[in-house]
Amino acid sequence: MKLLLNTRRNVILLFCLFVLIGVGGGVVDAATSLDKRVDSLFVIASSGEIKYQKLVQPAIDRIAAIGVDAVPLLVDKMTTKSARERLTITNILKKIGSPAVPYLVQSLNNPDPLIVQRVCYALGDIRDTAATMPLTRETTDPVWQVREQSLDALGKLADMRAESAVVGGLTDTIGQVRKAATVAVGRIGIEKSVVQLVHILGDDFYGARMSAVDALMKMDTSKVIPAVHDSMTSPNPFVGDLGCFILGKIGSDRALNILMEQAINPDPRRRAHAVEAVIYADPLDNCGFRKGLIADETNRLVLLKITSAIQAVQHE
Repeated sequence: MKLLLNTRRNVILLFCLFVLIGVGGGVVDAATSLDKRVDSLFVIASSGEIKYQKLVQPAIDRIAAIGVDAVPLLVDKMTTKSARERLTITNILKKIGSPAVPYLVQSLNNPDPLIVQRVCYALGDIRDTAATMPLTRETTDPVWQVREQSLDALGKLADMRAESAVVGGLTDTIGQVRKAATVAVGRIGIEKSVVQLVHILGDDFYGARMSAVDALMKMDTSKVIPAVHDSMTSPNPFVGDLGCFILGKIGSDRALNILMEQAINPDPRRRAHAVEAVIYADPLDNCGFRKGLIADETNRLVLLKITSAIQAVQHE
């Protein structure tokens, strides 16, 4: 009897063991199956071949339909050197949307900075503010590309909680990072940074300067105009020259008065920028400034600027 019981117990134990092995194998098989499914779909989704042209979007949609289970597999592919594949990954993650954010935020801890910067890019495209605070921590990363992409993403999220981190990026040592921070300030609408943006008009990096112009155009003009006016005496000529451009775009009476002050500046370069801005601000010459500007000008470069600007507004 005792032997029979032991035998039955052993049979039961063996049966349980086989069940566990079977279940475990099923999990492994399922995971392997998902990997293969995503891989095969991804080949089509990221293909540039004409024969797959009509299958690309359906393949993207099918991977996106898998949802969060596909996210780790897509993150693993982020080291690809193919621009098409990178874009495809981002498009799929964007379609998955907010459910993908928790794993992507976790992936910001990945030791590979290439993956981190591309995760930042994806989070910016998804535009879920749940990623705001994790992204702010990446704005001080030792790798400048990570700082750049995290600031770019924060600008897309447009969450005021990122204000401190974004403003800090305005003084980064790398021009591309300063540009990303400047764009983010404009997108978020951080009004208290107007003076800093005016200072960036003189940045060594062209991209940062022009991004500062765009950002200032999004700010309250009652703050921008006096800040630009005060900067006209800056020793950095870019600041005043681009300041003239901004005032011309604003085109208010106060802006035009400041431009007319600069139109008699001893520096012909500054006069050229000022008169050009006046003409673009008042294309129909409603204020009657042109006659005086032309009559008083002796510098050929400035006269050429006046003529070119008049011709340009006539054709618009």
